[in-house]
Amino acid sequence: MAKSAAGKWVSKVGASGGSKAYKKTRPTNYYAVLVLVVVLGLASTVFARYDYQHPASAASGTPPTIGTTWFAALNVDVCGESLPYLKADPSSIYGLKVQANNVIQISPVSAADSGNHATLGQFAVEFPGLVASSTELGIPSAAGVANAATTYRNGQLCPTTSKYPKKAGQVVYAYWTSFSQTKPTLTTNPSSIKFAQDMRVTMAFVPKGVTPTPPSAATVNAMVSYQASSATTTTTTAGVATTTAPTTTTTTATKAATTTTAKG
Repeated sequence: MAKSAAGKWVSKVGASGGSKAYKKTRPTNYYAVLVLVVVLGLASTVFARYDYQHPASAASGTPPTIGTTWFAALNVDVCGESLPYLKADPSSIYGLKVQANNVIQISPVSAADSGNHATLGQFAVEFPGLVASSTELGIPSAAGVANAATTYRNGQLCPTTSKYPKKAGQVVYAYWTSFSQTKPTLTTNPSSIKFAQDMRVTMAFVPKGVTPTPPSAATVNAMVSYQASSATTTTTTAGVATTTAPTTTTTTATKAATTTTAKG
């Protein structure tokens, strides 16, 4: 069979290695592209490293920014019963940490846990041994390691000693963004829950249709106390340190906490 004109042209080019002009320019173009790729790669690496070490957007963008300190109240509800408080770790190097009485402190330290990344999902990532996903809720032991006895998966039956014995449970997350909110917002995606000041949040494993219980009055009051203490400002005048507390803000928070306690 006779070769087509196109086939003859391809064979000719292949045999010759390209035209004389191509032979002359190929090495130069080839190495120029390699140099460009290397330069761009190094530049992107340097920029990424600088951006990570100097997260300007995290420090001045969407709240909570680096330097912010918020507090949230947490509860873990399993089949209608609240589990013991998570182990407090105020010395944690991360921005989302647990204080006493199940109070979560939101103090971003990097772009990873500031702004829109300051979520319940990120909190689970930063807390040792905690697992929070749409299908599994794993509460770690006091040593910060996974605990099979307190790990729950969708479809698993509630313990016979619980409020809902032998009923199939599912992982769900409830949150209240203000003291006036009585009905929680529910979701199965912890990363969709962005922390807010004075937020109440419950990680739960309950039967379908059951509303998770909110954090206890003790946890809410502790949250308000932490917030009032954090809001206190210290100024120095002529070498003398004075402390001034924002009375209006503290009074409002205390009133809200009292209302919550009355509701039980």
